[in-house]
Amino acid sequence: MNDERDALEKAPDHRPTIHGTTRLDREYGFTYRIILVARRYRAMLDEQLRPLGYGTARMEALSTIARATEPTAQIAIAKRIGIEGPTLTRMLDTLEADGLVVRRQDPTDRRTKLIELTPEGEKALEEIMGVAHSFRTTVLKTLSDEELDQVNEVTDKLMRLICAGTE
Repeated sequence: MNDERDALEKAPDHRPTIHGTTRLDREYGFTYRIILVARRYRAMLDEQLRPLGYGTARMEALSTIARATEPTAQIAIAKRIGIEGPTLTRMLDTLEADGLVVRRQDPTDRRTKLIELTPEGEKALEEIMGVAHSFRTTVLKTLSDEELDQVNEVTDKLMRLICAGTE
């Protein structure tokens, strides 16, 4: 497999294609498709959330905060979402101004702010998740349970591999 890739990469006229039969073509096709699907899915969901004044970035932040079993440090939330601290700080400023989250001083570390949803934040997240559920159901309705299981299995494996490489 590596010999095939090495030979193809050295061939000056070989450009990977999304429908090719070589390992490099398959990897390229996968990369192309997963990026395109993720972008399009997110853009379409953003379109659905826009009339409510929300977007997928807000959904991601609120749902990550909500999944925590206790108030969570800002840096831990940023890490879970996969964004930089300053990016999350700007998002939290907006969420706090809208009354959806509160930042509290960590009683054990004065430098750390703990984040939690307000009742208004919980209500907003419920509304967002209702729209997201309807959208997801519509988009995925033609996939069988077996197909969804396969996709979930592959993407879970990829996440484990990617995360293992960054730790």
